[in-house]
Amino acid sequence: MNQLLIDSRGVSTSLRFNEASFFIEPTQLDGHNSSCCAGIYADREVKCTEVPLRNVIYAKVTSGVIEVQYLVRKGKESSLNLATTAGAVQNEDSTRVKKWCEALLLAAYQGANPSKNLKVLVNPYGGKGKARASYVSKVEPIFLAAGCTLDVTYTTHGGHAIEIAREMKLGYDALVVVSGDGLIHEVLNGIDQHEHRDQAFCIPIAPIPTGSGNGMSLNLLGLQDGLDVCAAALNVLKGQPLKTDLFSFTQGNLRRISFMSQTIGITADIDIDTEHLRWMGDTRFVIGYIRAVIARKSCPIELSMKVVEQDKSRMMDVLHARRAGESPSPSSVPSLHSADKKPDSPSSSHEEWTRFKRPILWMYAGKGPFVSRDLMQFPVSLADDGLIDISIQEIVSTL
Repeated sequence: MNQLLIDSRGVSTSLRFNEASFFIEPTQLDGHNSSCCAGIYADREVKCTEVPLRNVIYAKVTSGVIEVQYLVRKGKESSLNLATTAGAVQNEDSTRVKKWCEALLLAAYQGANPSKNLKVLVNPYGGKGKARASYVSKVEPIFLAAGCTLDVTYTTHGGHAIEIAREMKLGYDALVVVSGDGLIHEVLNGIDQHEHRDQAFCIPIAPIPTGSGNGMSLNLLGLQDGLDVCAAALNVLKGQPLKTDLFSFTQGNLRRISFMSQTIGITADIDIDTEHLRWMGDTRFVIGYIRAVIARKSCPIELSMKVVEQDKSRMMDVLHARRAGESPSPSSVPSLHSADKKPDSPSSSHEEWTRFKRPILWMYAGKGPFVSRDLMQFPVSLADDGLIDISIQEIVSTL
């Protein structure tokens, strides 16, 4: 049986796990025995703590004392926090205890190595300016508990992450970005300039959400955990690599890489016009949007696009089929090298283009459902379908 008895602060406690959960259950309190997972003894409540196995970070035994570290929520809606249960092992030989710890970690990590080699970039100026404090107090302790090797750099100026990613050594298990989406954009453009670009792009990029905009983290972890730095740190340790499309776009003679969205009109102005409201976090974008809609600033545009699908019901069918595993990922997505080629203009191409030429409030093009916590701009977007979702808001009469 996957169970150990320990003396935790004078209380006999059972540690056990199955294929789904890790359990911490006091078995003796004030002379009473507990045989259930929750009860009342001597006017004191004794509870069995159940931790999802995915949330177990590490387990070790040293000089007869076992220590298990894991992430728990204090309440149903609260963020995750690192917790530790420790105690002297009762009536067990050291070999069995060591094997128990190994078995727990094997189940918790499903055979993967918990001790990863991580390159960490921290932007201390992003968002509300709390990235450094969040990393030191919450994220780094999780990585250290798992036995990770950390190579940490704090960015000092705009474009610093481009420089770091361009010269980055290969061999890291992940590149961790403690910031918002802006620093991820820098990282991708730095990797695009790397001497060994293809190999560098194979290193997973894992966001820790501490910026104003944290769309990538929201798309990976969902609304509940998308802004939780501890949940994001757990994803670094336990997440599986996910392929995603990148954009290649050219302005003048300068080509850049983008990963989430490109926009024209008021949605582009919002980011710049609310720079002085960074202390608000992502609420700044809501304030900026309301101001811009009231002002109704028009943006003239001529847009040419190759439309693959515009029927919303069929888009939903494709999304549901992919989630159900009935639709495979496309195999015809352009390679990285094709991004180096300048695309044909509509006038020189024989392929069919759709042209749009009317005043607009905004045009949004992107990948991934969420742009921010308050905006699911592309609800049927798929990460690797080789397509860009486009949304256009025309100028309409207020009458």
